[in-house]
Amino acid sequence: LLKQKANSSNKPLSTAQTDTKKKQPPKTTKSPQVPAVNGNGNVVKTKSTNKMDNGSAKDSPPSAKPESKGITVNKNLNGTKSNGKGCKEKKKNGIVVKEKDELKHKRRKAEEHVEQQPKEADIWFDDIDPKDIEAAIGPEAAKIARRNLGLETEQSQSVEKVLVKEKAFDGLTRAVAMDCEMVGVGPKGEDSILARVSIVNQFGKCIYDKYVKPTEKVTDYRTAVSGIRPQNINKGEDFKTVQKEVAEILKGRILVGHALQNDLKVLLLDHPQKKIRDTQRYKPFKQRVKSSRPSLKLLCEKLLNVQVQTAEHCSIQDAQAAMRLYTLEKKKWEAAVKNKANNKKRK
Repeated sequence: LLKQKANSSNKPLSTAQTDTKKKQPPKTTKSPQVPAVNGNGNVVKTKSTNKMDNGSAKDSPPSAKPESKGITVNKNLNGTKSNGKGCKEKKKNGIVVKEKDELKHKRRKAEEHVEQQPKEADIWFDDIDPKDIEAAIGPEAAKIARRNLGLETEQSQSVEKVLVKEKAFDGLTRAVAMDCEMVGVGPKGEDSILARVSIVNQFGKCIYDKYVKPTEKVTDYRTAVSGIRPQNINKGEDFKTVQKEVAEILKGRILVGHALQNDLKVLLLDHPQKKIRDTQRYKPFKQRVKSSRPSLKLLCEKLLNVQVQTAEHCSIQDAQAAMRLYTLEKKKWEAAVKNKANNKKRK
């Protein structure tokens, strides 16, 4: 045996010897004291034979491939080499590969999720409707845009759902609701002139909305309430044009609104009393909220269970709110108007 080992250290290994040595490593690993029995310096030889085993594994690809696979999987999962656990992982090769795929899938999902969420700094659009941003980029971007514009997100959506009928007719209807925003003129800004007119149809769809150029010097924009800023009305439509267009829309139609006498006054228009439906003057509404002059905000809160005018007023939303209050009581309201007209005829 000693002679054979001495010869084998000088000569290249034959295929028969490599085969026998491949079968022997499990025995040598189980009994580490065996090389010490053989004599002096055999310990070094056993180490060299282990090296030769590794070398032979490289030389013979068919038998070495499963071992190398086990080691590479281990490297990828833990990031460190593991010599002793290679055999165990070889047996559990299928499980290790599955776990690896799952980890990759989870990592990819997490990266995609991070990419989808835009940062607040990325959303810098000016004068763009958040609805358009939502359609183009997504709801997260629209949420950030609404926050930057100072608009309520969830609340505004719920209010719109109550006040506007989706997929409804967006043209002129028999009844329309109107609301105006005013700015202050005069020494103390106490007098009012028209700054914006909004008209919606019976389903809450906006059919007219225009800013109006001031006819006098504005001393108080009342922005906190009106939402009007200099740039809005400086580029607005001429008063006479707006007045004419509004008069044409209102002609022969039921006009709905809240405190309509103020809106008609700044428009310098008149409308037949029998065709006006003012939510501030409707007696059943006054009785329900227990107020002689209820505000639009109070009526919406008590009767529609929605909050309007929480910040700057919007003439479109105010018109929609008045129309929704009207449609809520439309049958009773119209019946009461007819009875009143019939009573007058009898007298």
